[in-house]
Amino acid sequence: MAGAKLNLLLMAAGFLVAGNLAAAQNCGCADVVSQGFFDGLTSQADPSCEAKGFYTRDAFLGAWQSYPGFAEGPNIDDFKREIAAFFAHVFHETIHMCYKDQGDKFDAYCDSSNQEYPCIPGKMYYGRGPLQISWNYNYGPAGHEIGFDGLNWPEGVSIDPIISFKTALWFWMRNVHGIIGQGFGATIYAINGVIECGGRNQGAVNDRVNLYQYYCGQFNVSPGDNLYC
Repeated sequence: MAGAKLNLLLMAAGFLVAGNLAAAQNCGCADVVSQGFFDGLTSQADPSCEAKGFYTRDAFLGAWQSYPGFAEGPNIDDFKREIAAFFAHVFHETIHMCYKDQGDKFDAYCDSSNQEYPCIPGKMYYGRGPLQISWNYNYGPAGHEIGFDGLNWPEGVSIDPIISFKTALWFWMRNVHGIIGQGFGATIYAINGVIECGGRNQGAVNDRVNLYQYYCGQFNVSPGDNLYC
C-alpha cells in the first residue's frame, strides 16, 4: 500500500512538472509579446528616428520561429523573465528603439587576427540591430547560421528587420540564454560587461536594470535576484 501511494505521488509530481512545461510552451512569445507591449516599446521612438517603423512585432515573431529555444525554461515565470531581459537590453541598445546602427561609425570593428571570418575590405562591422551586433567574428558566423552573407553584406542587418532580429536572437542564444538563471546581472556582463560592469558605467547598468524590472512588472513576474553586475 505504501509503495502504491509513493508511486501515485511520483506520478502526480511528474504531471505537475509536465503541466508547467506545457503551460510555458503554450503561453508562447506571441502571447507575452503582445501588440500592445510592442507598441509600448516602439511608440517611444521619435518620428525622426532612423529605426521608426523598422522594428516590428511581426519581424520579431518571424525571427523567433528560427530560435524556438529562446525563453524556453522550466516554468512560465522563467519564460517571462527571459523575454523581459531580452527587451530590456534591446530597448537600451537601440536607445528607445530609435537606432538601427550605432552612432559612431568610424571604427570598422575588424579583428584582423581572425582568419576564420576575415574582414572584407571596405566593409564596416560596427553595431547594428536590436542588440547592436558588432565585429567580423560575430557577423560571419551569425550570417552563416541565419542565411545571409554577414561579412560581405553586414548592411543587411540594418535593411531587413527579420535578419536584424535574427542576429539579436543568434547572439542571445549563443551568449546569454545559457546563463539566464544566474540573474539579470549575468546577462549585462555577457552583453557589455567589460565596458559597464564593476562600476565602469553604473548609469548604463542602472538603466538596463530599471527597464528589466519595469517589463517584469508588465508581465506580472518577479525579477529575481542578482540584478546588477
